[in-house]
Amino acid sequence: MSGALETLCGQGFGAKEYHILGIYLQASCIISLIFSIIISIIWFYTEPILVLLHQSRDIARTAALYMRFFIPGLFAYSFLQNILRFLQTQSVVMPLVVLSALPFFVHIGIAYGLVQGSGLSFTGAPLAASISLWISMLLLALYVLYAKNFKRTWQGFSMDSFHYVLTNMKLALPSAAMVWYDSLTTFNFCCPSTINLI
Repeated sequence: MSGALETLCGQGFGAKEYHILGIYLQASCIISLIFSIIISIIWFYTEPILVLLHQSRDIARTAALYMRFFIPGLFAYSFLQNILRFLQTQSVVMPLVVLSALPFFVHIGIAYGLVQGSGLSFTGAPLAASISLWISMLLLALYVLYAKNFKRTWQGFSMDSFHYVLTNMKLALPSAAMVWYDSLTTFNFCCPSTINLI
């Protein structure tokens, strides 16, 4: 759903309407929040959905357990993707690399601690991923909020962002559909027998 920002922020930045980038970012985050809630509800009911699709109950139960522990990470991931697009359209590269590498190294320790060091084992992996995604998202959000580079493009939270939700949605839905279709056709090309089973 964050794909719309590439177009909208790119146009705003090119037209030197810098203030609009922050408003587009907020509108995209509102959309991401709504869709993350919808997807998290679907993930919460992963087990009955997979059983309905004729998956074995053991696999469905294990997958559902993993998905439930990954739900917090879904929200962080959706916000993170929006911030990444916001930064990329402004050609911010090196801070992006540094602030993405740091959580990666922290993730190694968190994952080891939660999977091996605690009693969580299997469920420690999605929980570690969720924590690492939140760290990454918060680092980038703080960078946008406090770095002087974004004084023109980020001017604080604005109620105007709600007026751009529909504009954003008109580009976000086709963008998401293209990504979904592309991934489905790639999966079908690589694993046609699996698609036929489904």
